[in-house]
Amino acid sequence: MAGSDAGDRRGSEYLQVQTTTDSRAEAMELARAAVEARLAACGQVAGPVASTYWWNDELERSEEWFVFLKTPADRYDELAAFLSDRHSYDEPEIVATAIVSGSASFLSWIRDETRPRPASGASGTPQEPGADEAARQAAEGQIRAE
Repeated sequence: MAGSDAGDRRGSEYLQVQTTTDSRAEAMELARAAVEARLAACGQVAGPVASTYWWNDELERSEEWFVFLKTPADRYDELAAFLSDRHSYDEPEIVATAIVSGSASFLSWIRDETRPRPASGASGTPQEPGADEAARQAAEGQIRAE
């Protein structure tokens, strides 16, 4: 469903993927889980927003929360499937918008943070506890400074 009908994304190397949920708690959890799984470099939650839509032949109105996720286009199908699987809605909104331009360092950060990491100690060098967190904070600090 979510991955197979994604549409034409040619020429878009990076995407902002959005979904909505009916609670801040679910929105925060979807953002956290997608970033932790390295399917998105960052997740942002905004809301609430007032939504009006048709569902089961009824006009519905509800309060929803946005989840915005930044990811490389080559990770979209996996991210969409992840969101579809974990989402509480029967038919969740999963929409991708091309990032047509951005700072080179930010876009590079998106790519780097969505690549699988080798298992701890795989390089033969033991990592200090918290090394990944320190690297993430350093990257975010560098991004914010630009």
